[in-house]
Amino acid sequence: MIDQVQLQQVDECLWEIPKSARADMRVPAYVYALEELLEDLRKDRTLDQLMNVATLPGIQKAAIVMPDGHEGYGFPIGGVAATDVSRGVISPGGIGYDINCGVRLLTSSTRYADVKGKIGELVHELSRMIPKGVGRGGRLVLSTGQMEEVLAGGAEWAVANGYGLNEDLDHIESRGRLEHADPARVSDHAVKRGHDQLGTIGAGNHFVEVDRVEEIYDDETAEAFGLFQGQLVILIHTGSRGLGHQVATDYLKTFLNAMPSYGLHIPDRELACAPFSSEDGQNYFKAMAAAANYAWCNREVISWEVRQSWEYIMKEAGENLRLLYDVAHNIAKIETHRISGKNHRLVVHRKGATRAFGPGSPEIPDDFSKTGQPVLIPGSMGTHSYVLAGTKESMENSFGSTCHGAGRRMSRTAAKKMVDAPTLKRELLANDIAVEAGSYAGLAEEAPVAYKDIDLVVETVHRARLARKVAKLRPVGVIKG
Repeated sequence: MIDQVQLQQVDECLWEIPKSARADMRVPAYVYALEELLEDLRKDRTLDQLMNVATLPGIQKAAIVMPDGHEGYGFPIGGVAATDVSRGVISPGGIGYDINCGVRLLTSSTRYADVKGKIGELVHELSRMIPKGVGRGGRLVLSTGQMEEVLAGGAEWAVANGYGLNEDLDHIESRGRLEHADPARVSDHAVKRGHDQLGTIGAGNHFVEVDRVEEIYDDETAEAFGLFQGQLVILIHTGSRGLGHQVATDYLKTFLNAMPSYGLHIPDRELACAPFSSEDGQNYFKAMAAAANYAWCNREVISWEVRQSWEYIMKEAGENLRLLYDVAHNIAKIETHRISGKNHRLVVHRKGATRAFGPGSPEIPDDFSKTGQPVLIPGSMGTHSYVLAGTKESMENSFGSTCHGAGRRMSRTAAKKMVDAPTLKRELLANDIAVEAGSYAGLAEEAPVAYKDIDLVVETVHRARLARKVAKLRPVGVIKG
């Protein structure tokens, strides 16, 4: 484990592990955290893994971990790393197994106070309408040809086939489609795992959550985002399901076997990588993009299911649920960023980290050109979630990135041993939070005690100007896998 001397405080929210801390580090490591969060970052291998990331060929500026960081596969979750397009590598461990796990927020014109008595019914209908659980399939069973269309078309496929709204596309990161996706680079096994999982949330920390807007921090930006005090909104958090997991598994094996031929030597086999410009690197990048497209399509289909449930229970048109934004937080993208006064084309790995592009960025919708993009940070079950806005400082300091959630502080196994799920459910209900879960085990492992303090995590990125607070959401209904 890293010692106190090596972790040097730069300012209130930023700590540095200097490049000199280890002979093989190519860049320093940056840790964004208020001091109260450092203890959790030291409890596992987060900081050791961050130092390992700093050794990757072609890495630029710094290896970064956000305040929600914790130990992951190879890279810490909450990690950001940018490698040079020409000279750098791409690493599946820097994206994660659940490719394009992400979050979207649907907003309504309805006040919670006016429909409080219907929340239990709405949560039950959402639970009935949206399949959940490990390996659980949905109502859509796609042919191989249809799967190829989804992998190439992303959210556009859902819209074209009646499972989404055209206006949603403008409010999805990358419009819900990466153009360089190549379905041919996705294995038959991965396709088979995904053929019946569109419109499903899976298990783990994935959810559909009904929230009310509890507090507004920035009136002007909230108005631009269509948010108001007491408003009912719906968060959706899920990714590419078994398909994305299989893509990661397939290419990790390929990279482990191929690294000797590229002369690559890394301190942890979980950092398996390949030169981005190589055939192996490009094959993975195109397969990852296809899996990302699948995830965006999945969240669009789930939104269709949410709108159907809304219309049935609330007796209002489902189209009244407007998509504020959809963000990815397990992905790699080619982006241009300034380093030492010069523009560089980079492969930006974000694993458990969210884009936070600031005002004026050409890559965000015109609606948000003055405010910066909406940034969606879900809390743990039963705690607050946040809506923030991207900043120019984020573009300068963290490759346009910020945190993605509360971040685990306890393993799922430990949580299940500590938490009595029936008691937890009663406590949530006592706090006016309706809950539908696939199992008591799944409920226990996602208990709030298993996560960091979301308020401290968000306060860190707000003070560091990686994203600024716009609104705080309080859960009133939760659907878990």
